[in-house]
Amino acid sequence: MIGVDRFGLDDVAETRAFNEQLERLQASLPPLETVPPAETRAARKDGAGIFPPPVLVPQGRWLEIPSRGGGLRLRVVPPSGEARGAYLHIHGGGFVLGAADEQDTLLEAIAEHAGLCAVSVEYRLAPEHPYPAGPDDCEDAALWLVERGADELGVPARFAIGGESAGANLSVVTLLRLRDGHGLSGAFAAANLVFGAYDLGGTPSRRSWGDRPLVLTDSGMAWFARCYLENSDAAMHDPDLSPLHADLHDLPPALFTVGTADALLDDTLFMAARWQAAGNVTDLRVYEEGCHGFTAFPLAVAELANAAQLAFLRDAVSS
Repeated sequence: MIGVDRFGLDDVAETRAFNEQLERLQASLPPLETVPPAETRAARKDGAGIFPPPVLVPQGRWLEIPSRGGGLRLRVVPPSGEARGAYLHIHGGGFVLGAADEQDTLLEAIAEHAGLCAVSVEYRLAPEHPYPAGPDDCEDAALWLVERGADELGVPARFAIGGESAGANLSVVTLLRLRDGHGLSGAFAAANLVFGAYDLGGTPSRRSWGDRPLVLTDSGMAWFARCYLENSDAAMHDPDLSPLHADLHDLPPALFTVGTADALLDDTLFMAARWQAAGNVTDLRVYEEGCHGFTAFPLAVAELANAAQLAFLRDAVSS
């Protein structure tokens, strides 16, 4: 199903005005690729930069599980009532930035409104830990959740997975690894895939974006890829890096979310089409003027998209 969620002209004007303001702010900051990753990570923790400052929720806690890279930390935010299952969340940040505790309020919303115990993966980041460290951690977290997590978390063994941007890429890669490496194609009931980066070689919308400073730039995206693939000879179109090129059969129902003002618009359009063509249930939602990362900002379009994601997850674990 392809859905274009409509909202009022005032809301579209709000989003356009916000995009213009965001571009001016980003243009006043040093390009991402010129700043050491550790500095950018620290600034985001302090609420500097273009995204809202992270807010920790009191019910959030850390859980450490074994993994092939050593102890792997998971950020757990349970619902206040009885959980229907668990949501494995994989954060974005170009495989270089972000952290599992930088979206506690998102995890809280999923816990309360979808009835899922939200579990976010603190996977290793590039360039300190380039590919395949990140996807290995996500695979290990998914295996733990499926094999032991329900008992340890005290929730029913019904699971959904999802993430934003690079997190959506890693979510699909994780599903493919579970299917192909472990025979677990039905382990997750749903995938919530939000403005994902599914082709690191670049889809047309990415290649034509240039250096317009609206969250992403072409040079910034190329830098993310270089950091992620440092010391790796993997081909850019390897499905473990660019899941748009994978065989997508036997994957769970997915909700794809993207805005029209996103450099990665085509990544979502192409992936949703291939997901559906492979025989999987597909729901594509395109939001007018939404920029990359728009769901994190205080906008009417973000409220609409986030509500659709919560409803999708709630329905997926109830069916």
